[in-house]
Amino acid sequence: MKIIISPAKKMNVDTDGVASNSIPVYFEQAGVLRNYLRDLKFSELKSLLSCNDKIAKLNFNRLQNMDLVDGLTPALLAYEGIQYQYMAPHVFTDTQWDYVEENLRILSGFYGILKPLDGIVPYRLEMQAKLKSDFCKNLYNFWGDKLYKDLVHNDDFILNLASKEYSKTIEPYLDEKVTLISCTFGTMVNGKIKVKATEAKMARGEMVRYLAENNITEINKIKGFQSLNFQYSEEFSTDSELVFLKYVEK
Repeated sequence: MKIIISPAKKMNVDTDGVASNSIPVYFEQAGVLRNYLRDLKFSELKSLLSCNDKIAKLNFNRLQNMDLVDGLTPALLAYEGIQYQYMAPHVFTDTQWDYVEENLRILSGFYGILKPLDGIVPYRLEMQAKLKSDFCKNLYNFWGDKLYKDLVHNDDFILNLASKEYSKTIEPYLDEKVTLISCTFGTMVNGKIKVKATEAKMARGEMVRYLAENNITEINKIKGFQSLNFQYSEEFSTDSELVFLKYVEK
């Protein structure tokens, strides 16, 4: 089984804890993107990243000094978003690290696909960024089917905990030999399912931790997730979607 998750925009450097033990499989492609971004003017980079001046300046300066081989942080510890806070990899046991290293993959606009202990540096580049150059028309085109092929090299089951922006790098290439099942975390309000972005991110992180704690690789055992008051809903789930709901009173 391979579990796919999205990256986070906010990143940090952590060279004092768990050490990285590998380089990203598409390290060379990340170098191509680094060089392209580094050559952009400040105004061009700000437009591409769709951010304010402060964030654009931070990333403009990062790119000017970006070294892809030094001062690396394990990917799973480099991201600081809500999903990663609730996953809490800083307190993983050795067994949990072994599980995520085998089963978990982070999809990235900059690095393509990452194992938890791949060494990376802070960057900002969303998959949906309108990066158009002489070598690609956008990042989906740049990565093509590479990420999918890497995922299914030795696996035929993908558990999708990624946002649509990132799962779009995988879904177009699915074939009949591979099963992709997505997880939806929603709240039942007056008979309707509403997905709240922050709660969904929290639940995705908790789900990864639950899977790692219990060494889960089977679909039926995934359904046992009950954190944050979410419970599996047989009624609303399908062969391609596991729905976890929590209920609020009218």
